[in-house]
Amino acid sequence: MTDAICKNKIIFVPGKNPKPDAEDHRALLWRCLQRGLNLVDPAAAHSIAAMSDCFQLVAWNAIYYGQVKDVDEDLPWIEALCHKTGPDAADVREALSWRNKRARLFYLIADHLPALIPLLPDPAVKSAVRETERYFHNQDGIGTRVRELLKAPLRQAFAAGDRILVIGHSMGAVIAYDALWELTHLEGHSGKVDLFLTLGSPLGMHFVQDRLLGFQRNDGQRFPCNIRHWVNIAAHGDLTALDPEVRDHFMPMIEQGCIESIEDRQRGVFNYFRNEKGLNMHRSYGYLVEQHVARAILAWWQGGADQSCCVPKTAAALAGRAGMA
Repeated sequence: MTDAICKNKIIFVPGKNPKPDAEDHRALLWRCLQRGLNLVDPAAAHSIAAMSDCFQLVAWNAIYYGQVKDVDEDLPWIEALCHKTGPDAADVREALSWRNKRARLFYLIADHLPALIPLLPDPAVKSAVRETERYFHNQDGIGTRVRELLKAPLRQAFAAGDRILVIGHSMGAVIAYDALWELTHLEGHSGKVDLFLTLGSPLGMHFVQDRLLGFQRNDGQRFPCNIRHWVNIAAHGDLTALDPEVRDHFMPMIEQGCIESIEDRQRGVFNYFRNEKGLNMHRSYGYLVEQHVARAILAWWQGGADQSCCVPKTAAALAGRAGMA
């Protein structure tokens, strides 16, 4: 996009684990997002594709893990993903299998009884708990540094009067929630995020809620107050989204006037990303091509149709010189 400034901003906060170099990772995510939009509305997808500058990545993983992932590891699997038009029968069958349902039951029990976490059979889950504790305890200031990577572009977008969509995948949803809480209650920013879209989020877990910034308070500073709408999407079989319904947990946000709406969506949502290990119902690439996710993004984008979502750069420059930008 060379001749206009997009006033719609999409800020993506990825989940845990090392990721490819930020530029490569952003390109892969944008490609998957575009694929999802194209499946839902090709004409709108074509229009949005020309505005890639609107898409920003919060590349927190490199400073958290001190390493990057080889981009070639995911390329063939993303290629295969983007050639599909949806989940096949095998994807659906595996997502809805009794094996996944049993695992979810065990994890739900452990979420209510944290002492059982060391007894869980999946070493990846126990590793994930250890990794997130580093963030929650802000060891060596890592939580503060990670959140600042999101708060910086949010401050800029607030100041510019942009329409903002924050997408938080997995642990990225937790980081985004905490950052928004800090902007509300520690920095006093009056700007608002139009849509907070959480994908495969653990925000429904008691283990996570007990560690969120402000969540244990009983006053007006318990929740962030800078989100207009929150849509939470969880794929069937995604065990990170252990409790796929966050609305009940965060209903006081609505009651206190902190947010206008919270909506959970899971019915018919299937993450069909596959790699050499098989079906992975949690990967961000699989969420971004999913049509329920695409519809949520498209509805937000088109919700600004009565506003000017793009302004000519020359006009923006003139406004800046006049002290209005």
